[in-house]
Amino acid sequence: MNIYFAPLEGITGYIFRQVYDGIYGNIDKYFAPFISPSENCPLTPRERKDVAPENNKGINLVPQILTRRSDCFIEAAKELHSMGYKEINLNLGCPSGTVCAKGKGAGFLPDTDELRKFLDGIYFYGASEGLKISIKTRLGYYNPDEFYDLVDIFNRFPVSELIVHPRIRSDFYKGEPRKEYFAYALEHSKNPLVYNGNIFTSADYEGLKEQLNCGLDPVMIGRGLIADPSLADKLKGGTKETDFAKMRRFHDALYHEYQKIMAPDINVLHKMRELWTYWQKLLEGRERDIKKLLKAKKYAEYEDIAYRILPPA
Repeated sequence: MNIYFAPLEGITGYIFRQVYDGIYGNIDKYFAPFISPSENCPLTPRERKDVAPENNKGINLVPQILTRRSDCFIEAAKELHSMGYKEINLNLGCPSGTVCAKGKGAGFLPDTDELRKFLDGIYFYGASEGLKISIKTRLGYYNPDEFYDLVDIFNRFPVSELIVHPRIRSDFYKGEPRKEYFAYALEHSKNPLVYNGNIFTSADYEGLKEQLNCGLDPVMIGRGLIADPSLADKLKGGTKETDFAKMRRFHDALYHEYQKIMAPDINVLHKMRELWTYWQKLLEGRERDIKKLLKAKKYAEYEDIAYRILPPA
């Protein structure tokens, strides 16, 4: 079984990826948070640092690009290709209001004529350079039935993998994914498919396999792997229970790595708080402690609570 780690902006940067891979592993591909190239700047210094090969040793990383301009995509792809990357992912799924207002991410999906022209340009470049280009998409912007036309469009191109998050833009991440549209893709897509959306437990995965009547391999998981860092191990049969001592090692390693590059205390704690909003689902009965932890403003206060919640590694 192949598991891909979905990108989450502000969370799954290079420090997170390296720490996670060293402690948990079992991820076949990591996707970097999106690069948003401009006409005069294919990659910002921060984006370049995140995908720099020296910061991603030993992991299979796929950079992701968010743009509606083929020339900007190509310039960023050239930079990434020169770093040694053989696959680039196109983001057609981001539902953010600021992103969609610029016609990027899921905001590009309704403009099918421009999307065809864009794909013509980037796949011509990809073929000339031997570069694989995968796509992460939603079903559509306004209506899930937009997906029927989108599948026809994608079928015209050598999409290395079509990663489908079966929601429309206005769904954001709420409600149940519209699995019947992924079933349609299974029948009609000429490109290899990857399912993405609402896999938080082994039972979720098994239920999806039964509903879709397929092996469901590979899958892309984002929020589920943040909420339960041991989920990939569970899906691959390594364990059935969450190892909280291992989770403590993961917490400590991340916490100390962030302290090395960030200051003052509150900036590091902001990064850690976001993770705790996911982890609290695993820690029933500790809601009061977690509520206090999320208000901590100094390391000593934070550590006193965090180390009380998680057992020693």
